[in-house]
Amino acid sequence: MLGLARLPALLSLLTLLAPLLGLLGCSSPSAPKAAAPAPPPPPSRLEPAPPATKGVMLGIDVLEAEGFATVKGKRIGLLTHPAGVNRLGIPTVDVLRRAPGVKLVALFGPEHGIHGDAPAAVSVASGTDARTGLPVHSLYPPRRPTKAMLKDLDALVVDLQDIGTRSYTFAAAMRWAMEGCFEHNVEVIVLDRPNPLGGLKVDGPPLDPQWARANYVGAFPVPYVHGLTIGELARMAKETPGALAVPEPVRARGKLRVVTMRGWTRSMRWPDTGLKFIPTSKMIRDFDAVEGYPMTGLGSYFDPKAGFDLGFRTGVGTAHPFRGLSHRRVTLEQLEQELRALQPKLPGLAFRRVTAPNAKTGKPGTGLIVQITDPDEWRPTELNFWMMKLACKYSPQNPFSPVKGRDVSGFLRHMGSQGFADDIARQGARVDVDKWLRQWREQATAFQQQSRKFWFYL
Repeated sequence: MLGLARLPALLSLLTLLAPLLGLLGCSSPSAPKAAAPAPPPPPSRLEPAPPATKGVMLGIDVLEAEGFATVKGKRIGLLTHPAGVNRLGIPTVDVLRRAPGVKLVALFGPEHGIHGDAPAAVSVASGTDARTGLPVHSLYPPRRPTKAMLKDLDALVVDLQDIGTRSYTFAAAMRWAMEGCFEHNVEVIVLDRPNPLGGLKVDGPPLDPQWARANYVGAFPVPYVHGLTIGELARMAKETPGALAVPEPVRARGKLRVVTMRGWTRSMRWPDTGLKFIPTSKMIRDFDAVEGYPMTGLGSYFDPKAGFDLGFRTGVGTAHPFRGLSHRRVTLEQLEQELRALQPKLPGLAFRRVTAPNAKTGKPGTGLIVQITDPDEWRPTELNFWMMKLACKYSPQNPFSPVKGRDVSGFLRHMGSQGFADDIARQGARVDVDKWLRQWREQATAFQQQSRKFWFYL
């Protein structure tokens, strides 16, 4: 968002991750640079975390407000990325470097690396961070932190901004880190952050068991939009037998601490928090893209190497990732007509034309964007499945049908429902999407009730 012990199998999954439209890269590969001869010392002074009465305090803000008690006297590592900042925008790495009585001794990086400058699904090298002089241990390609990486650490702190959608991989990075740390008796401390979609939206297909194994884009058996914070996901993994790919005694004795937020409630979407959104990857650069990712990412999935292409593309020029829609086989007018006809089935959504510049060509482009007109009525994932039905209508051959040279396993690792995939492969444009959406709504409601025991917030 992964069965996690199985590294050989997982490394082979990297070719499946590349086409995911979710973590679509940053600008260019970048291995950590060599250490500067004299790395700068940590800042001598940072502004203290504001009091809880002034909006949302993130986990890192609460940690500081409590005098760093949870990490004081410990040698710690930090798993983070550019969105790992406090409410003032100060990187967590800097906050911890100057924390009294705390020794930050190593950094750990997820997909895209600690500086967010590596493309999606591209290996990131370990090395030394030029800015801090700290060693950097890359956890991508997917891997657990090893005994050597965790040597001399008392705890691994996790500060990653997730976006509330199962196939986004930062939750997987946290899960793998938990497993490695539990195996080697290192405490895990998760600094909690908001789910940008809020804590009340639960939507989309659950992950079938056969696609849960060794799945870095399906680390948790949850609906596609799960309604949990990253700290609540960690709590679920720690407290649920069989949730982690380690022996049960290892999971049971593993040490997890979640530093919860103050001032956040489940009804809050990102704009309600008052916090600045820091891009989490090249294509998730604002809250519009966060909303768009679960809404159109599955419906526009394509993997040329696997012979799988639904024909939809997102964006208008280089703008509006995951919010602009086009299809390579039909005109804008035809697509607009079809989508408008679907609006009664898509509460809270509307479609409108926009003109946006294309940074690559320098010319303006016109396209359709998806607007959320009523966030309360909006069901985040359902547009995807109507797009899939349209893809069958627009394609000369059913894009889901099993043919030589086509591999749908990468798509299924993201989408999660073998039953739907089999049904649309047989029925094509005649598939009964409403039937599946009703089933998934019932399952999402049941999951939300079952997951309440892991909530930290109301």
